[in-house]
Amino acid sequence: MRRSILSSLRAHLGRLVAACLAIVLGVGFGTLAMTVHASATHGIDETIGKQNAGVDAVIESDHETVTPADVAAIKKLPEAASVVVDTSAYLQIQWAGQVRPDNLGIAARYDTSKIAGPTTTSGRLPEAKNEIALPAKLADKHKVAIGQQLRLTTWDGKPFTVTVVGLLNDSISIAGSNAVATAETVKTFEPQGYINQVKVAAAPGVNETALSVAISGVVNKGLQVYTGTGWIDHEVKSITGDIDVLGGVFGMFAVIALFVACLVIANTFTIVIAQRTREMALLRCVGASRRQVFSSVLAEASVVGLVASGIGVVFGVALSAIALTLARTFDWGLPRIDLHLDLASVFVPLLIGTIATIAAAVVPARRATRVAPLAALRPEAAPVAKSRAGVVRLVFGFLLLAGGGALLVLGAQSNQVIAGVAGGLSSFLGVLAIGSLLVPALVRLLGVLPARSGGVPARIAVANAVRNPRRTAATTSALLIGVTLISLTCVGIASVRKTFDVTMDKEYPVDVTLKVYDEKMPATAARQLADIKGITQVVPVRTATVKSGTETLKITGIDQATAGSVIHSPTLVNQLQPGTALVDRNTMSMLEVQDGSTVTIVSGKEKLTLKVLQAKGLEPITVTQTDLQKLAPSAEVTGYWLASDPKADGPQVIDELKQSLPTVKSLSISGGLAERSFYTKVFDVLLLVAVGLLGVSVLIALVGVGNTLSLSVLERTRENALLRAMGLTRRQLRGMLAVESLLMALVAAGLGILLGLIYGWTGTAALMGAQVGDGGIQYAVPGRLLVTIALVAAVAGLLASVLPARRAAKVAPAGALATE
Repeated sequence: MRRSILSSLRAHLGRLVAACLAIVLGVGFGTLAMTVHASATHGIDETIGKQNAGVDAVIESDHETVTPADVAAIKKLPEAASVVVDTSAYLQIQWAGQVRPDNLGIAARYDTSKIAGPTTTSGRLPEAKNEIALPAKLADKHKVAIGQQLRLTTWDGKPFTVTVVGLLNDSISIAGSNAVATAETVKTFEPQGYINQVKVAAAPGVNETALSVAISGVVNKGLQVYTGTGWIDHEVKSITGDIDVLGGVFGMFAVIALFVACLVIANTFTIVIAQRTREMALLRCVGASRRQVFSSVLAEASVVGLVASGIGVVFGVALSAIALTLARTFDWGLPRIDLHLDLASVFVPLLIGTIATIAAAVVPARRATRVAPLAALRPEAAPVAKSRAGVVRLVFGFLLLAGGGALLVLGAQSNQVIAGVAGGLSSFLGVLAIGSLLVPALVRLLGVLPARSGGVPARIAVANAVRNPRRTAATTSALLIGVTLISLTCVGIASVRKTFDVTMDKEYPVDVTLKVYDEKMPATAARQLADIKGITQVVPVRTATVKSGTETLKITGIDQATAGSVIHSPTLVNQLQPGTALVDRNTMSMLEVQDGSTVTIVSGKEKLTLKVLQAKGLEPITVTQTDLQKLAPSAEVTGYWLASDPKADGPQVIDELKQSLPTVKSLSISGGLAERSFYTKVFDVLLLVAVGLLGVSVLIALVGVGNTLSLSVLERTRENALLRAMGLTRRQLRGMLAVESLLMALVAAGLGILLGLIYGWTGTAALMGAQVGDGGIQYAVPGRLLVTIALVAAVAGLLASVLPARRAAKVAPAGALATE
């Protein structure tokens, strides 16, 4: 049988290429996910280890604060050889070219003979008072050179002049780095400096566990004491938590890709074995047992799986190296991450790919053992895989569909994510189970138009597409999975984004509020602000100091005619009417008024009674400009409410606003622009990553469509030749196969988009319903994306038919009719 297996592999290698490609893509994707995750985790673990070299114990504030008494007690322990106290000061610094100062953290330098500390890329560490070393990236950003003097200011306005003597190596830092000065300098900056943590190196002969126990006995019981190893593990876990989550997401997509590959593999082996009916029967005639036939098919699958998985691992490692190289060009606050290969990231995908291939071939192998020896003596007919779905399978599929639908409704209504996920999986399995009934029906329905307008070739294409319902369902199921997941992701992210936008409009109805205290706004302020890129509307607001009862407070007035251009909440815009005051909850509590009641406000000799309506996200009391003028006719402009372009870079706009209006000493900037912009970018990245990753499964599925058509061309060689002999042109033959492929792709795309809408909406309700409350969920239909998905699936379906159609068109009619 060994010779038979090898000869069979050589003879049918061309038919197994598509299955091999599916395995390569699936395994390669899994290898990519595991390798990138392992490299990131190893890189951060190594970085944290370098930063904490020599540390045997760490004391950190938990319920209590580390005090000088705790530090003194630790230093007295004979088990402690070196004690490092991590203290820092926070000052303001005026960078060159900036209008207003930024914050700068400065850490105290310590003895690094036993415990690792900061190092410099150029210059030296501070040794004298009023010397400072800046992080290299920060110095480069603000064009600061060694020897340059900087002016610092404490929180109470006390000035200091320091000299830059070195640039710190921050290439291995996680997130941002503080500047460094001597302990004496930091003490001068912040006399009552807060102790962040204490790091301790053990005396010779003392292990870290004994040191930690000794420290726990002398410090406040509310402090957290870690061993050196425990502290490194704690830091690594706190940083790699998101990486682990991301790795899990990548792993999920890898599983999806591998599952789709299994469908393609199983379909390929089913068709190949169906085409080898006479070969299997002849083997049985010459003495091969059913067990030998079964083993030979599994042996072929093992060889194919092992070789293709090996290629997939190499492919995945190469992609990982490219991805990590590209990642270094972006500043994500992470240290340099180099490629790191471990046994798991190499052998697990290899093993899973091989096992998945064998498992996908089990059912076709069992089918091969049912071939009777007498089948070899029968006249050869076009081999057709079994297609009639069993009644039990259909009943089971409808039960899964009904039960899954009920769980989806339950998950959406009760905000239970687990129920929603279970419902989605059950209902989708139900759709796959009844696919042999559902997909051909949809193909016939969709094929009505081409059958009427495309003539005989189009009608033949429709008939061919539904000739074998089970094969058609299996072929489209792989593409259906990919399209459903992409549509689900697009709909889900669009719905979450829309829900988030509505929630943000409630929390922050104004993008940016900008105001001054005890200063006058310059006359050209509105024009200066409007000139900032990303700002679309600038509306002035006026304030006045008023009284209500015994309380003194600020009241803000805005022009009713222009308020709607900067307030995103239509409800608040409609409520902002003369005679009405929009009051936040804290002010309502202070004034002891209820929503809908009235409040009397006094300014000098003027008095005004207003209806109170609770509002969130505006000033403590907001009224129309008309009402404010009645109370304080001379109220001046003290600020502006700004609207921004939704596509604007929020942090960049905020940075420009901070440097605007140079004649104003103190400028207060608030609002939801920065947060909204951050989450918008997150949604965009998630959508891009998800669509890109799921695109791999779609690519694998399209390989399956092309494979099915290729094998279909082989088994319909004589049929196609007869059609050619009867007058069908090569162009018509290619068009016939294109229509057949297009119908399968469009059915998978249409059904996948429909399921994606249902799953995306119910998933959004289950995931976010509890956070936003009833009526807060906003369901979105990303029309352009869904149409694009359908078009891509259609084009890809046509492309999948190109090679099979060319192969079919090259066959001469006379030669094909003579084939055995």
